[in-house]
Amino acid sequence: MSSRLLKRVLEEQEEQRFASSDLDPEAAAIENDEESDSPPAGSRFKNPFDLLDDQEDDQQFDVQEQAHDVGGQESVARKPANTIPSSNRKSKKKKKKNKDESKVEKSLDSILEELSINTKPSNNQSLSENVKALGNEAHKNNKNGRSSVLIVDPKYLKAENELRKIFGSKVVKSFENQHSVGSSRQMHGGRQAAFNLRKTYLASPSRFWPRWDNSMTMELLETKDGMHYFRYTYIPSYKHAQEVFEAAKAANNINAIGDILARHPYHVDALLTFAELFKYSGEHQTSAEMIEKCLYALECAWHPLFTPLHGNCQLKYSHDTNKPIFSTLFSHMKNMDRRGCHRSALEVCKLLLSLDSDDPKGALFCIDYFSLRAQEYRWLEQFIDEYGTDNSLWLLPNISYSLAVSRFYLECSDESSIDHSEKAASKDLMKQALMLHPLVLQKLVAKAPLKDSAWTQILKYSFFGSAKAGSPSLDHLINIYVERSYILWRFPELQALLKDAALLVAESLEQNSSEARDWECVRKEAFSSEKNEYSYLMVSDFSDVVPSLPPEEIRHFMVGPQPVREMADADREAVPEIGHAPRLDLRRNAAVAFLESILPWADYGVDRNRGPDDHDQNVDG
Repeated sequence: MSSRLLKRVLEEQEEQRFASSDLDPEAAAIENDEESDSPPAGSRFKNPFDLLDDQEDDQQFDVQEQAHDVGGQESVARKPANTIPSSNRKSKKKKKKNKDESKVEKSLDSILEELSINTKPSNNQSLSENVKALGNEAHKNNKNGRSSVLIVDPKYLKAENELRKIFGSKVVKSFENQHSVGSSRQMHGGRQAAFNLRKTYLASPSRFWPRWDNSMTMELLETKDGMHYFRYTYIPSYKHAQEVFEAAKAANNINAIGDILARHPYHVDALLTFAELFKYSGEHQTSAEMIEKCLYALECAWHPLFTPLHGNCQLKYSHDTNKPIFSTLFSHMKNMDRRGCHRSALEVCKLLLSLDSDDPKGALFCIDYFSLRAQEYRWLEQFIDEYGTDNSLWLLPNISYSLAVSRFYLECSDESSIDHSEKAASKDLMKQALMLHPLVLQKLVAKAPLKDSAWTQILKYSFFGSAKAGSPSLDHLINIYVERSYILWRFPELQALLKDAALLVAESLEQNSSEARDWECVRKEAFSSEKNEYSYLMVSDFSDVVPSLPPEEIRHFMVGPQPVREMADADREAVPEIGHAPRLDLRRNAAVAFLESILPWADYGVDRNRGPDDHDQNVDG
């Protein structure tokens, strides 16, 4: 109350001083500061000791500010009240504080300017747009020109966000609650301890997962042409567990792999092995959870400078420690597609393609499919225009046909935005694709299948009916494209587009047969190798069909363990206790115990009182 009254009186005196004197405002302000510490004449206070309390509070505030300025290195003594007026000290402190803040702002601005970061985004620019702009600006000078088009939008990386758009947040939340209850059960009916795990871009960790054990890290190898090259590294105990895994894998001993996973819950290769086992046994949800655990472990090990979402980081597949992340991302991409989250699958595919320009997993041969399913037609055209430097991307069979499909849907959605003088029509692009790869039509009719009688008449033309790839590499790529994208050609509008273009091609070849030879020369020049350059890509990896593993095959992997190199005692002691990992009874089958820890409601037909040598060999599912 006294402070407000004092301030009011000071303002009245200041107005009177300016009105009665000829001093300039600056001199009047200085004089006001010098006289402001004593109470003004004529002022009345209900309690005169309130001024003493205010002075004492000012002294304490000044002592705290002085201690903050010194930084805690020297002890600050309280000064007498009659040495310097409190208001004068306040004005000096404010000037000093403003000066220090200006210095800090200048230093921060200079640092951010060196890092090429814009600290003043426009009001109409969202955070995601700023991130994209940052990535575009930082990597504009990349000689390959691939970074801007492969920047990943983090909000589309997780399938939960896309599922909320499709089914609604209530349905997704209900499913997540049911799944969290099932995940909390353990093999003996107990509950695991819940942990608050760190949030990641790629996975949504369950609170019942074990804590991250820091078994992997990442090191920066070099920076070249604006691109950072990294490599995963392992701690000694993880290295030894990896050696045991390789020996168990060579011996087809799933029991030893289960033992490794019980001691190292985030051993990526062991998790991938069990993910494949669950997938083949029909437990797709559990298989997807294993993949997400891999993603969580791999992301927790990221280097502080590793920013793959901006397209400026590389993890070369030639390093053995980098290979698991490619397999994990590829499996995760397929899981997203299987759940109907095509936009999430597209973002994962972009990330997979950006990590290594050599494309060891063949992301280039399915990125067009995911973009079409996600209805990202304009992005697909931008990708075809900007990715690579030799403009030969359209020669691939999947790109040539998908470009025509994307142009068709763009024409249907907004004809006014298509400039026909600059861009070819969808029917012309489809004719070009058919002339370049006529074998695709032949295989699509058989695979889709296309049962209209018109297709039988079209295949009677020798150009389509007797078409051959002419190269093992091209034949392999056509098989991959047909296996991956045949379902798109079940839409009636695309069948009509393909049929009209095929009839136009047949009609033009009747008038000028030399055109077919010209396209054949282009095809031979583009795929001139006599051996299959893409033999490392399996056609089945691009299929939606998931083969099932018979129960007797699962039993074959789970029983009859062979001798495998055991972990040394020193390595066992070096492994920290992580969460509440299931303890395996040495008399029991390690793989069965691990499966029961994840699926406690399933019966695997193994007596828990028996060892692996004397059980009844009956394994149920």
